[in-house]
Amino acid sequence: MLDEIDRALVHALHIDGRASFTQLATVLAVSPQTVSRHYERLREQAALRVVGLPDPQLTGHEQWLLRLAAAPETALDLAHALVRRADTSWVYLTGGGTEIVAVLETPLGMAHGHSLLLHELPPSVGLTAVSAHHLLHTYRGWRTPWQMSANALTARQQRMLGGTRLVSRGETPPSDHCSQVQLSPADHALMDALRRDGRAAIAELAAGTGWSPATVSRRLDHLRACGAIFFDIEIDPALLGGNVKALLWMAVAPAHLDEVATALARHDELAFVAHTTGPTNLVAHALCRDTAALYRYLTHGLGAVKAIHTMETAPVLRTLKAVGTIPTPGSPSDRGRTT
Repeated sequence: MLDEIDRALVHALHIDGRASFTQLATVLAVSPQTVSRHYERLREQAALRVVGLPDPQLTGHEQWLLRLAAAPETALDLAHALVRRADTSWVYLTGGGTEIVAVLETPLGMAHGHSLLLHELPPSVGLTAVSAHHLLHTYRGWRTPWQMSANALTARQQRMLGGTRLVSRGETPPSDHCSQVQLSPADHALMDALRRDGRAAIAELAAGTGWSPATVSRRLDHLRACGAIFFDIEIDPALLGGNVKALLWMAVAPAHLDEVATALARHDELAFVAHTTGPTNLVAHALCRDTAALYRYLTHGLGAVKAIHTMETAPVLRTLKAVGTIPTPGSPSDRGRTT
């Protein structure tokens, strides 16, 4: 399990994934050596990783939530085919092991972008069913982390890292403070590198983009300031009390959707809440300590929300890919350098 410093460090990295060990040490009131030691241990034992992610809305993209079904003997092959794609994230094996759920990112305006993915999948995967849900609005997730992974710092400590009330309360930050960003090939290379390693040193990022370190530093500062890129954390949720995982597909009357989704985004059990297209217009990702806790949440937590007309529960058996790029063997490791 995580100790007090571990939890504080995880929360701090949610706020500023590129904060130096010295900055983090000041906020946590420990030495930089202590921060470094805890960080390395979390990387090795808790699968901690910082990843830089582009904001889809500001970088000309949209997201689809795909539910794909395959025969039992080919479902895992289908899942791994999705994992290998650069435009996918959150690849889950759910239900009885024959359904795969994944998030696909496509260029804005490509209304049938998800269909292109299906044509590119190898025929051997034995695809038997498909449904695609356009992600219209996210209430919890992406920029607003699961509350159980971001509840260790005081308000003062969060301010020291530049955090705001959005970080601790799970509200969706406005994106209208910056118009859509036109990305150059070097920008794409920069974002690809940060998706692999959000704490990569400026010198490493410069080598991958062809820019000078000073140019990389200025461009990264600009992209962060206007919201075109942000940083997220990958970590084993079981260490934070999320041993049992389930996807929840809910149908809510449109008149009550925003009210219900906003309320659910404050629930400790939910790491992701979003409005989607389709017969179930609200999807959530539940993380609970055990099956008994999941039962209590479904019957008492969600059962008390009268505006939820129907709900489907799909247990997550395996998480094959999260938000970052799957590291390749021999890729540079994250040593906590952000200079």
